[in-house]
Amino acid sequence: MLQSVSAATDLDLISYLKAIPDSRMRRGVRIPAWYLLLVAVLGILSKCESLRDLARFARRHHGVLTTALGLELRRPPSDSALRYFFLQVDVTALCAATRDWTIAQIPGSAADLDQLICDGKTLRGSIKPTAGGGSAFIAQVTLYSAALGVAIAQAYYATGENHERAVLKKLLGELDLDGVLIQADALHTQQPFFDSSRSSGPTSC
Repeated sequence: MLQSVSAATDLDLISYLKAIPDSRMRRGVRIPAWYLLLVAVLGILSKCESLRDLARFARRHHGVLTTALGLELRRPPSDSALRYFFLQVDVTALCAATRDWTIAQIPGSAADLDQLICDGKTLRGSIKPTAGGGSAFIAQVTLYSAALGVAIAQAYYATGENHERAVLKKLLGELDLDGVLIQADALHTQQPFFDSSRSSGPTSC
């Protein structure tokens, strides 16, 4: 059974965003971190593709959002404020909060889930040539439930800093996967993967 590890207990996304630590210095902070993250989520869902897009989105919906949320913000975040914030955001905590919120939306926290599919994809536009004639890129590893139709967890990594096998092990180790079948490609079927995985309970590939 999958279990959430977040400190948040409500089902709404804001409660999970509020649980993410704010890495900014307290002095001069005028806009809560959770609000900036919420603007980013809503903006991306509205097809924003840049910080300027997000800033325009925040400006366009400033009145409605602040009124609905009971906030008193004199002005919406600018693109520079968003850039400064995202350079310091705790990405690991953000991914964990998103994962836990997703799990919380599933009836019974996916108690009946018995299978997850691992899939790794290269992010479009991230491939860059290296000095040795190869290429480096940013990739995403996702744990997907076909039965539920949702991605349970995901993580990103740069090929020069990490590897898909290590990222998958980390994702599995953060979840209670007792009795869950894990499907992955041949890259993950090497014996050392099972010996060092921190996930609890029997898993298979």
